[in-house]
Amino acid sequence: VQLQASGGGLVQSGDSLRLSCEASGFSRYDMGWFRQAPGEEREFVAAIEANTGTAMYSESVEGRFTISRDNAKNTVYLEMNNLQPEDTAVYRCVAAANHNWGSGYWGQGTQVTVSS
Repeated sequence: VQLQASGGGLVQSGDSLRLSCEASGFSRYDMGWFRQAPGEEREFVAAIEANTGTAMYSESVEGRFTISRDNAKNTVYLEMNNLQPEDTAVYRCVAAANHNWGSGYWGQGTQVTVSS
């Protein structure tokens, strides 16, 4: 499984961005987004299940971010609204069975920088 994330950039506080992650062999995997800021631990952001499409979010992004998937396009999206400086990080997508992210397939990250 190969994953390629895109859509990051430099935005101002309150702006929106949509990240995309295209993955081969996509439809049978749960998909997740994680982020890591400089000097910080990697943090779970959001995930969406393969079979049910059920989405889950970290408390820090719930209500602002939306994860979705398009199985026909082998792509998962992360719509990020009302971005804040604390959302600044490298965002990476991951494909895994049964939310087993540690054993999943990780894509290279895309940088999101939010200025105040």
